[in-house]
Amino acid sequence: MQPLRRDTKPVDLSRKTYVTPFKLILFTLLALFFAAIVLWKGARRPLAIFTVAFFWLLAAGWLTAPLLRLAQPHWRTEAPATFAPRTAIIMLGGGTIYGAGQVLMPPRDVLARIAASAEYYAACKRAADICHVIVSGGNPQRHRATEADTYLPYLLRRQVPRADIVLENRSLTTYENARNVSGIVHGSRYDSLILITSAYQMPRALLDFHRFGLTPQPMISNAIGARLGVLPRYDNLASAEIALHELIGIAQFHVYRAIGWF
Repeated sequence: MQPLRRDTKPVDLSRKTYVTPFKLILFTLLALFFAAIVLWKGARRPLAIFTVAFFWLLAAGWLTAPLLRLAQPHWRTEAPATFAPRTAIIMLGGGTIYGAGQVLMPPRDVLARIAASAEYYAACKRAADICHVIVSGGNPQRHRATEADTYLPYLLRRQVPRADIVLENRSLTTYENARNVSGIVHGSRYDSLILITSAYQMPRALLDFHRFGLTPQPMISNAIGARLGVLPRYDNLASAEIALHELIGIAQFHVYRAIGWF
């Protein structure tokens, strides 16, 4: 078996043309703060000051940075990847965006996952008999095509042959990624599993895969960071949204496990 080590550097997506759209977490927090200001008449002034300060700290990066450290505590891959005679490289989806001419394409952090998957595939082929890339991602955004189908041409361009690519295009969540991939993996009897995704998603993804009895090697494709300063930046709010989404997802997983839902 031949190891492969990636010296991954954090990718600051705020410097790129793609900006992650908000979900609902920050909007919900803002709505709650506003409701508290309206209903709690005796504390309107301190609540208003706190709300402005809280969102400024997020937008200026000073609160976003520690949130990201919690969400992606070990963004650098510690151990090299190892390949067995039958190896599966699992790449998780991360949405799709419309580019120029309304062409559906992967966002930038998914492009990093695709690049990492192709690199590990090339190394795997030098060391193992069977190497497959399992691309997992449905269509939670309800765009024209699923994530897996959208990513396929990008893997082909990076010299991953179609015969070695397995598309799982039904998953809508990370939990479903793990559930649906587990069915593929258990049916194919792979000797080694490599999981590729961004640093912020890896902790929650590993919890979900462990839930289905899988212990893949975690290989991080990229990380995101905050840009500290005085002026507020939308990019920092987007990064804070990602961090909060992952942290809440981890808490939700443990609550569901405790009450027997997972």
